[in-house]
Amino acid sequence: MTRIDFYILPDVDVDAKFRFACRLAHRAIADGGRAHVRTASTEATAVLDALMWSYPEGRFLPHAATDEDDALVRIGHAEPPPGPEELLINLGNDIPAFFDRFERVCEVVPAPEVDAGRARYSQYRQRGYPLHHHELDDWEAAR
Repeated sequence: MTRIDFYILPDVDVDAKFRFACRLAHRAIADGGRAHVRTASTEATAVLDALMWSYPEGRFLPHAATDEDDALVRIGHAEPPPGPEELLINLGNDIPAFFDRFERVCEVVPAPEVDAGRARYSQYRQRGYPLHHHELDDWEAAR
């Protein structure tokens, strides 16, 4: 069964979720895995794509659009093609229909989106998925 992790960020800057997603993706590939980052829109995909070239500073995050299924990190707002289904980082405001194809889902919730995060948490809980909750403080200072 898919494991669901909620990462609650104290940041009021909604773009913090993009930066945190970059860190989660870095960790996934450092551990020998792959990740798909689901965004809310084409515009959000473009923002994340640009950020992955420069954040965190001094690191390179190999990534590509979802139609390139051989990338270590795939990004996009639509359902990804079949492939290694290890980690889904959800930056959308809803639960994607395809989430249960993945071994693990990371829900990134900055402070301004906490109500939407609670709604997704409740939906996962009603479906019986194992939930894990992480309150993060000063996460950008940690390397």
